Amino acid sequence: MSQPIKIGIVGVGKIVRDQHLPALAKDQDYRLVAAASRHGKVEGIPNFPTIEAMLDAVPELEAVSLCMPPQFRYDAARTALEAKKHVFLEKPPGATVSEVEDLKALAARQGVSLFASWHSRYAPAVEAARGFLASTRIRLAAIVWKEDVRRWHPNQDWIWAPGGFGVFDPGINALSIATHILPAMFITSAVLDFPENRAAPVAAQVAFRTSNGLPVTMELDWLQTGPQSWDILADTDAGKMVLSGGGSKLAIDGQVVHEEPEAEYPMLYKRFAEIVRAGTSDVDLAPLQHVADAFMLGKRNVVDAFFD
Repeated sequence: MSQPIKIGIVGVGKIVRDQHLPALAKDQDYRLVAAASRHGKVEGIPNFPTIEAMLDAVPELEAVSLCMPPQFRYDAARTALEAKKHVFLEKPPGATVSEVEDLKALAARQGVSLFASWHSRYAPAVEAARGFLASTRIRLAAIVWKEDVRRWHPNQDWIWAPGGFGVFDPGINALSIATHILPAMFITSAVLDFPENRAAPVAAQVAFRTSNGLPVTMELDWLQTGPQSWDILADTDAGKMVLSGGGSKLAIDGQVVHEEPEAEYPMLYKRFAEIVRAGTSDVDLAPLQHVADAFMLGKRNVVDAFFD
C-alpha cells in the first residue's frame, strides 16, 4: 500500500469539525499532520495562524485542504500550489469563476492536483438518479432547495457579504447534482430576493433550459422552518423521479428504489487520494458558472430585512 498522504487543514470551523476531521480520522490514505486557522485549533497536531507559517514549519506536507470562506480561498490556494502542494477546495471552490480557472492552470504548471470538491455529487443516490435519467426521455425538471439559514449557518456574517453567495451557498449543492445528472443547461432568467440589510440573496427563482429545449426551474429559499427540502424532480417517459434528502433517496412514481446513509466527505477524500496518486486534477466549474450567471442575469428584488 502507498504511504499515507501528509495533509494539512486550513480554516478550522464548523464544517471541518463536523465533516473533514471525522472523514480524515477514518481514512488510511491520509495522515493529518498540521492545521492553520486564525481562530480554531485541532488537538494533537501542530497549529499555525496562517498557511504560510504552516508550510514553512512543516515542509513534509504533501497536500492541503482549504476550508475557509470562498472570499479568502484564492490566495491560500495559490500559496499552496506554488509550494507544489496538492489542493482540496471546499465548495464553492472560489469566489469567482476566473480565479478558479487561474488556479487550475497553475496546478497544471506545477504538476500537482487540484480538486473542486462538490460534496453533494457524492450523495448515495445521485449515481442511481443519473443512470435512470440517462435511460429515458426527460420532459421537464425542477430543483426545490429550501432550508433554514438560522439552523445551518447561525451568526455567520461572511455568508451575507459580497462573495458569500447567500442562498446560493446551499443552492450550489443542488446545482452540483443537477449538472451531473441532467443534460447541459443554461440560465434564461432569474429573480433574486435581497434582504434590505444584506448584500446577498435570501431566496431565488431561476429558469434554465437545455440546448434541446428542456425546461428546468430552480426555487431556493433560506427561510424554511420545519422539514427541510433538498429535492430534484423530473417528469420522464419512465415515470416521475424524485431525488430527495440532498441526493440520499431516489424514488420513481413514489416507489423508493435507492436509499443509503450519507457518506459524502469520506467519498470526497477517497476521490482526492485517487487524483493525487494519478497525477490529475478534478475541477468542474459548471455549478459555480451557473451561480455567476444567476447574479449576472438576475433581477434584484428587495425584501424585508433579515436578522439572525
